[in-house]
Amino acid sequence: MWPYAVAVLLALLLLRRWHRERQPVPRLSEKHVLITGCDSGFGKLLARQLDARGLRVLAACLTDSGAAELRAASSERLHTVLLDVTCSKSIARVAAWVRERVGDQGLWGLVNNAGIAIPAAPNEWLSKEDFVKVLNVNLVGLVEVTLSLLPLLRRARGRVVNVASVMGRVSCFGGGYCISKFGVEAFSDSLRRELRPFGVRVSIIEPGGFQTGMTDPAPLVEGFLRLWERLPAETQAAYGRHYLDKYAKSTTLMHRLSSSRLSHVTDAMTHALLSRCPRSRYAAGWDACLIFLPLSYCPAWLSDTIIGFFLPVPASGTP
Repeated sequence: MWPYAVAVLLALLLLRRWHRERQPVPRLSEKHVLITGCDSGFGKLLARQLDARGLRVLAACLTDSGAAELRAASSERLHTVLLDVTCSKSIARVAAWVRERVGDQGLWGLVNNAGIAIPAAPNEWLSKEDFVKVLNVNLVGLVEVTLSLLPLLRRARGRVVNVASVMGRVSCFGGGYCISKFGVEAFSDSLRRELRPFGVRVSIIEPGGFQTGMTDPAPLVEGFLRLWERLPAETQAAYGRHYLDKYAKSTTLMHRLSSSRLSHVTDAMTHALLSRCPRSRYAAGWDACLIFLPLSYCPAWLSDTIIGFFLPVPASGTP
C-alpha cells in the first residue's frame, strides 16, 4: 500500500511545483533587466524576447555595431549601453547609468551572459595569458558586474541569472572556458544562499551545444593552428600533426551536431526572470539533459573512458 501512497505524494508535489512555476511575476512593464553580451547569440535573442513582452530592457553590448543592430530590431523601450566586462571603469560607468534609469525602483534582473571560448586547446599548448583572457571575461568580469549592481537588485528583490555551461560540470577540453564555468557555478551557489534572505533569487543556466558565434569552428580551428605553430618542436612531436587535424575535425563535427534553436536557452532565462518560483538550475539542450548531466554523476573512470573515446590519441601516447 505504501508504494502507492508515495507515488501519489510525489505526483502531487510535482503538480504543485509545475503550477507554481507557471505563475508569472506581476507588472512586467515596470521592471528593468540588464543583459550583458547582447551583440549576438543568446543575449541578443533574449533582449528581443523580453522587449516583446513589455519589459524595460537594458542591453549591454561590446560594440557600437552590435548595439545599433539591436536597437533597429527592437522597440523604444529597449536601451543599449557599451560594456567591456574586463574593464573596471566600464563596469562602474554602466552601473551608474543603470542606477539613473531604475531609480528607487531598483533593478529587477541581471543576466550575466557575456562570454568567450577562445583560446581553447589542450592545456599544454596554452600560456597563462591564454587562461587569463578567458577567465577575465567569463568569471572575473561576471563577478565584478554582479557586485556593482547588488544594491539595486536587493532594492527590487530581483533576480540574478548567470550563464554557466554543462562544461561547468564535465570538462571536455582544455583552456579557460571550462574552468571559468566551474567558477560561475561556485559563485552562483554561494551568492544564491547569501541573497535568499533579501528576497533575491539566483539561477544558473547550463546550456549544452548551441550554434552561436562562440562555437563557430572557423575561428576555433584558426586558433588551434596559431597555437600549434608556437609550440616547441618537442611538444609538436609528442602530439603529432594528426592530433591537431583530428582535434579540428572533432570541433567542426560538434558544431554540426549542436542545436540551432537558441530559444531553448533564452526561454530558460526568461523563466528564471519572470516566474514567481524560478529554479536554481536550468539545463538547456538535448545533449545537456541526456548526456552531460548524467555523465557528471558518473565515476571518474567511466566519464574519462567515454570522453576519451572521442579525443585523438597523441603520437607518443597510448590508446
